[in-house]
Parts: sequence; structure tokens; C-alpha cells
Amino acid sequence: MRRIDCFIPFESDEQIALTMTNLKSEKEVANVIPIDASTFKSTSSMRLIASRAEAPFVLIYTKMTDLSFGSFALERFLSIAEDTQAAMVYSDHIKEMAGKRVFAPVIDCQEGALRDDFDFGSVLLFRTSALKEAVSRMDVDYQYAGLYDLRLKVSQKGKLVHLSEYLYYEIETDTRKSGEKIFDYVDPKNRAVQIEMEKACTSHLKDVGGYLEPKFAPVDLNAGDFEYEASVVIPCKNRVRTIGDALASALSQKTSFKYNVFVVDDNSTDGTVDVIKSFLSDPKLVYIAQDKTYHAIGGNWNAAIHHPKCGRFAIQLDSDDVYHDETTVQKFVDAFHEQRCAMVVGTYRMTDFNLNTLPPGIIDHREWTPENGRNNALRINGLGAPRGFYVPVLREINFPTVKYGEDYAVGLRISREYQIGRIYDVVYDCRRWEDNSDASLDIDKVNANNLYKDRLRTWELQARILMNRKNQKKLKNF
Repeated sequence: MRRIDCFIPFESDEQIALTMTNLKSEKEVANVIPIDASTFKSTSSMRLIASRAEAPFVLIYTKMTDLSFGSFALERFLSIAEDTQAAMVYSDHIKEMAGKRVFAPVIDCQEGALRDDFDFGSVLLFRTSALKEAVSRMDVDYQYAGLYDLRLKVSQKGKLVHLSEYLYYEIETDTRKSGEKIFDYVDPKNRAVQIEMEKACTSHLKDVGGYLEPKFAPVDLNAGDFEYEASVVIPCKNRVRTIGDALASALSQKTSFKYNVFVVDDNSTDGTVDVIKSFLSDPKLVYIAQDKTYHAIGGNWNAAIHHPKCGRFAIQLDSDDVYHDETTVQKFVDAFHEQRCAMVVGTYRMTDFNLNTLPPGIIDHREWTPENGRNNALRINGLGAPRGFYVPVLREINFPTVKYGEDYAVGLRISREYQIGRIYDVVYDCRRWEDNSDASLDIDKVNANNLYKDRLRTWELQARILMNRKNQKKLKNF
């Protein structure tokens, strides 16, 4: 018995010819069915696939380029699917890029892997019964989020198994560096897609018990005794070319209150310290030189926020960026008091090293709505910049001692209880250049970063589910 029905995106006979031939040559393939590429990821296409699928398994290929398999690869997919009783199986693969073949490992999908851009690769093998059951529960017609909705619903009833073997070959046409890809989800041209993805994710959170209503704990902005109303915090390591610009920007802020600037240097060796010391004549500057133990960005933040001179509000400035003008700190403090929140996220402009605007330009994260931002935070890969924190709350949470995702971890934790405010004016210039920490990462580092953020989402989702259960139990006992 041929056990797989295959569904592939169709744009032209020429486009699908080789993939069709390759699939039909596989002894496990029963049928190869083209689906209109323009609607391939829609709910209507998922329903069409469910109605046409007759074999025990469904293979969905998500790319338009040629696909081929290694020896006995489909048999291996099926074997693991049967052995694990998985609802879906995906695997590592090999990409052909600019005439070269490169390994493309992917990562395990966990409970909190809710990103709509989670990389499963382009070959998804579903158990047909699981796919049809999931489609039967689809009650919203999505134009873009149908496939995303499918895998979320499948994951509610079955396992998504990562087969860590290189089983197929695909052609990769997106050859951009990692630092260019990470902002795709905030590009304004993708706004309609993002709205649908948010809706699908929110529905999933409701299904699994992780959805939070827009009810927030109050924030007492008068707690504690602070000499300074605000502190700019600049963690720093080996930024000799940019730290001077960051410090000048922070120290030139105009405010109606007393503020200071923390620069926390983590053992720089490139002349950064000399640049920092050239600013020490300004009494607003607080210089912290870290010891030789491991701190990373999170540890550097903790050193600043627990310093006795730290202000009531701590406002982020990366060591290679600058504030948009001299009003940023004032705008943050005003936002805290006006919106009565524990954290504020601003709007930034993407620029090159010389502050010329780069695409996609202004990033305002308008997907962060007061009603649903805390839920959507579990789907998106970051909360925006710059970030400001109410220090009494931040001192209870602290940053994890990591150099990637530390701000996201804190933002998720704060959003579990407190409202996060927004500033939609541009207050920050985010400079993209060759020394950005995420400018050009290899696949292993990208995977490690994504795996860590997925873990953060998993822990946060589990905490929210537990919190909801406890609250429901209290209501029943009331």
C-alpha cells in the first residue's frame, strides 16, 4: 500500500515538473496533488487537503522550488511516525544555495514554540487522521494563517516530532544574512499577515488554557526612595567605535527631573574603557567596571538596576545605538506616569552606521495592543525597542544571565501580571552594521538563539496555564 498523499504549491507546470517527478518515483507516494500557490497557506487550502487526502499520511511541501529526497528518506519519515505515533514529523535537510549544498538542521518543537515563523523545513508529514481532526475544528477562514492554524491545532492533540537526520534536498533562494531576516515580521507590508497570525495564536492559547484577559495588577509608581527619577542603562563590551556616540546621546537628554546614565563595561579590551573615561567629567555618568566572572548583558543590567544610584525608571540604550533626539528619556517617564504601567516599549528607526534610514524604516510594533499584547508576546520574537522598566518591579524579577533574549525574558514575565505601555513616536535609532551581535550568525547560533527563546515561551506559557488554573479553582471555591 502506498501510504502518502503529497500536496505541493502550484504556479506553473514548469515550476512543479521536477518535484512532481521526484515524488511520483517514490514507492510510498500514492498521489501528488497540486494546490494553487496563491492560496496555499489559507484555511480553504487546508480544507481542500483534508478532503482530498485518502492515504494514511499527508506530505505538505511548502516551497515553490525543486524538492528531492535521500535514499529511503520517506520510509524513514514513516518509520518514525509509526514508532512515535506522531501527529506530524519534520526533519533536518540540505539546502542548495548559489550552487552549494549546506546542512540545515532545525530544532525541536516544544510547547512554547508558538512563532509563526518556526522553521520546520519545507517538508511536513502529517498523520492524516490528525490533520483531518484539526481541520474539522477550524472555525475561522484565514488567507495567510491556515497552515499555521493547522500545526497549532495538530499540536493540541498529538506530538510534533523532529527527526534529526538530513533526509531531503531543497533549493534556498533567500540568501540574506541572519541580521537582515530577523525584522521581516515587523515590516509594515506584512501587517495583514501578522494580524491573522495573532488571531490564530490567540485562539490556540484559549484552547490550551494559556490566554490572559486584559486585566492587570496595579502599579504603585511611588514605591521606594529614589534620588533619580530615571537612569539610562548601557551594557557594553568592546564597542570602541560606537560607545562614544551612545554616551553623548544619553548624557545630552533634556528632562524636567533628575536623571543619570549607567555604563556597565564587561571587561572590554579594545579601547572602549578609554572612551568611557573621557566622559567621566559629566556628573550624570555612573561607570561600573565588571569583575572577571561571567555576566553577559543580563548580568550587566542587574549590576545597574541594583546600584543605589539607579533611578525609579531604567531605560535601555544599546552601546551601538543612539536616542532619536534629546527628548527620549522625558517621553519615557511621561509614558510611565500617564499609562500607569510597569514597562514601556518605544518605537525605533532602522539605520545604517551613519544614521541613514534602512528598510523597513520605522518599527512601531503596533501589534502590541493593550487588549492582546501580553498574549501576542508569546508569538512574536521580540517586544521592540527601546525598553523602559519600573525598577521596583524589575528588581523582583531580575534579568537572566545571558547575552541573548534577556530583555524578552523580562518582558514576558512582566506582561504576565502588568500592563506594558507604548510610545508610538520614534525615540530610538537602531544602527545595523557589521559588528551587531546578530548581524551574520551561522545556522547553529541561530538555532541556539531560537531554542532559548522558545524555552522562555514554554516556561511562560506553563506559568500562565498554572496561574489560570489556580484562579479558576479560587473562583469555584468562592
